[in-house]
Amino acid sequence: MRLSIRPMAKALTKSQVVASVAEPAGVTKKQATQCLEALVALAYKNAKNTFTLPGLGKLVLVNRKARMGRNPATGETIKIAAKRVVKFRVAKAAKDAILGPK
Repeated sequence: MRLSIRPMAKALTKSQVVASVAEPAGVTKKQATQCLEALVALAYKNAKNTFTLPGLGKLVLVNRKARMGRNPATGETIKIAAKRVVKFRVAKAAKDAILGPK
């Protein structure tokens, strides 16, 4: 299965992504939508344990430390509390495919 990649000025909508996946896979748009939604639900459910999409990247949960910041409007120094955030780490294969090998 090979998806055609073409440069576009705007980000793809959900229906465009579904159509682009359904055609080369030989499935209906409804089936492709169900697969996409199942994949997203699986990613949400397993993000706490690191969710990997081979060849694309992985979702990881990161604990950020408390730090000092600055209010850009007033210049006042403020304390930013520690928190947990979700990050997406892009796989090397994706970087090479998009940017070209170094």
